[in-house]
Amino acid sequence: MSLAMTEAAPATGTSRWDYVLGTWKELDVPEGWRAEIVDDNGVVLVAPPSDPHNYIAVRITRALNGVVPDDWDVYQTLGIQLPAIERLYMPDLVVMPESVVLDPEQTPCPADAAELAVEIVSRSSRDVDRKKKLWGYAHAPIPLYLLVDAWDENGPSVTLYEQPGNGRYNQATTADFGDKIRLPEPFGLEIDTSRFPGPDEWPS
Repeated sequence: MSLAMTEAAPATGTSRWDYVLGTWKELDVPEGWRAEIVDDNGVVLVAPPSDPHNYIAVRITRALNGVVPDDWDVYQTLGIQLPAIERLYMPDLVVMPESVVLDPEQTPCPADAAELAVEIVSRSSRDVDRKKKLWGYAHAPIPLYLLVDAWDENGPSVTLYEQPGNGRYNQATTADFGDKIRLPEPFGLEIDTSRFPGPDEWPS
């Protein structure tokens, strides 16, 4: 479930992006919800994730924590901005250097500093995660985008997008739930998807 928020016109001399970003910063978001800017309609509130969604996020986080350097971290509630295309996402998971996260002059964090973004598709986020964020992350560019999609029409799958260029990813590798998918260096990690819950295990 998501709720779009109507925005007023920015004041004279204020760019649209600065205005929308300022609105995002001032929001009093309900606990567990997230605020994102995924298209030209302004700020959108996204409902808290389901238990299967959280479970997958934890499994991936555990795997990543075993390989990321000490000066990187894995975040679940970190906003990242893409000012060139006027977007602000809060990925389900994002790997970011701590030097960027702790820099007060880089708030929200610039998306192009991220090493990896992960989105876990829910019933309500299919179009956003598969299309809008795929486009956005490629434009950032973020070098790796991992899409976990229990709702894939061809069967539950995980797709790793790599080699961003010219606003798109130039390589994609897909593995079915139950198989492993390898993240290249600097991770050098195989993620085991055998315990990821399929669509029958998600709430209706």
